[in-house]
Amino acid sequence: MSRQNLAMAGSSKHEARSAATAVDTDGDLTISDLARDFGVTLRTLRFYESRGLISPTRSGTTRIYSARDRARLALILKGKQLGFTLVEIRAMLANEDKKGAAATTEKATSVGGLQLSRSQIVEQLELLRSQRSEIESAIAELEASLSRLPKA
Repeated sequence: MSRQNLAMAGSSKHEARSAATAVDTDGDLTISDLARDFGVTLRTLRFYESRGLISPTRSGTTRIYSARDRARLALILKGKQLGFTLVEIRAMLANEDKKGAAATTEKATSVGGLQLSRSQIVEQLELLRSQRSEIESAIAELEASLSRLPKA
C-alpha cells in the first residue's frame, strides 16, 4: 500500500476510532490507548510531546492523556494529512488556544477541525499542486525509464 493510501486509510481509521472512543470513554487515556485509538506509534506520541504539541500529565512514569490532548492530537493528524508542517500546526494550535481571547481579523473556516484562513488554504493548495506536478513529472520519467528496460 502506498504512503498516500496508508495516510488516507489511517485517517479514516483515526476518524472512526476517535468518534467511537469519544463516546465510549469519559476518562483519561494511557499512551497505549491513545496510540491504538489514533493508529499512531508510541514514538509518534512521545515526539509530539517533546515538541510541546501535546502535554500529558504524569502518574509516576505513566503518561495520562486528557480529552484536550486527544482533541489536539486529532488536529495535529488532520494538519499532517493536509500537508502542513509541525511548525505550522503548532501555530494553528496556538491560535486555537487563543481563539476565545481575541477575534481574528481574517475570516476562517473549519477544515477537519482546524481553523484555516483563506490565505492559508490558498497557500497550501498552491504548495500541494506544485508537489503533485513534481510527483507527476517524476512518475513520467520513471515510467519512461521502465519502458526502456527489458521485461522480466
